Amino acid sequence: MAPSPGWFKSVHEDDRALIAFGGSWNLAAVARLEAELGALASPSAREAVLDLSAVETLDASGAWLLARTRAAFAAKGVPARYTGIKDAHAALIERIDHPVEIQPVAPPKAPPFIALLARLGDGATRAYSESLDIVGFLGLIVAALARSARSPQRVRLTSVVAHVERAGLNALPIVGLLSFLIGVVLAYQGVDQLRNFGAETFTVNLAGISILREIGVLMTAILVAGRSGSAFTAQIGTMRVREEVDAMRTLGLDPIDVLVLPRVLALTFVMPFLAFYAAIVGLFGAGMSALILLDMSPVQFVTQLNSAVHINHFWVGMIKAPVFGFLIALVGCRYGLKVKGSAENVGRRTTQAVVESIFLVIVFDAIFSILFSRLGI
Repeated sequence: MAPSPGWFKSVHEDDRALIAFGGSWNLAAVARLEAELGALASPSAREAVLDLSAVETLDASGAWLLARTRAAFAAKGVPARYTGIKDAHAALIERIDHPVEIQPVAPPKAPPFIALLARLGDGATRAYSESLDIVGFLGLIVAALARSARSPQRVRLTSVVAHVERAGLNALPIVGLLSFLIGVVLAYQGVDQLRNFGAETFTVNLAGISILREIGVLMTAILVAGRSGSAFTAQIGTMRVREEVDAMRTLGLDPIDVLVLPRVLALTFVMPFLAFYAAIVGLFGAGMSALILLDMSPVQFVTQLNSAVHINHFWVGMIKAPVFGFLIALVGCRYGLKVKGSAENVGRRTTQAVVESIFLVIVFDAIFSILFSRLGI
């Protein structure tokens, strides 16, 4: 014979709440009687007795409801106890009333060498994925440039000019100050070291070649990466957080054409001028140091510089500049479009953009140095 449905009766006797349970206490009974049982707990009784002698069958859901009823009385300051528990139900009620806390088992530690290999593999996988992502983003920019070459009216000249002003003209003070100080420091260090060999006049050669070939354009690129590259990431990332980029796509506008291409064109165009400006100011700083340390007149400095520096040294720096500008804009815009979620992610992506931009600039500078050395330039 099938067990009867679950039921309960509540009786108050001498400040004691007696609740008799019977029938089958399973999931169906819980769904049917849970709300009624929740209203029973009253602080007017001094004791609650839960009589389970008439319970025919009991499963985990029924035992949970019984335990919750007992806990509701206890929360009201009324002690509650079971009575009439059948042997078949005792273990289940005990397990529900006093659950065993399962301690998480820590995964076994891998040997140090295996852990090192795992970290190296994980880093290599991330680097490979990032490389593919950069190449893919580069393809999007090249495709946008091709479309703009076929239809020049697609290029937003107003936006390009605005970014030229922000990334170029507004950067002249900090680029000039840093380049001047680098020229001064380079000349001072050159004089101190070459004086030991009686060759301090060759400081002009050292400063001229290093500033024109390497230091001028490299320091300019690092400054632009920290200043303009981070600004590109923050601007586009903030637009991503505000869902403005998604709104552009809804309107049928390509974010590559609207946001990325003007910044890439502006920074690629303006970097050679910044590098030239940095080189001139750096040479001026080196000349000031030579005037003070070597008692060398400006005419002597220019004459020595002209005899030591070939025009190829100047063009080496100028060739690097647009490539560095393109890389900085590429990385800055890419990380801006990768922003997701919140303003915190904007800051994290901005930091990643600056670090990766400087890394790529130094890597490509090394590639250029090896290439020009092999070509004898």
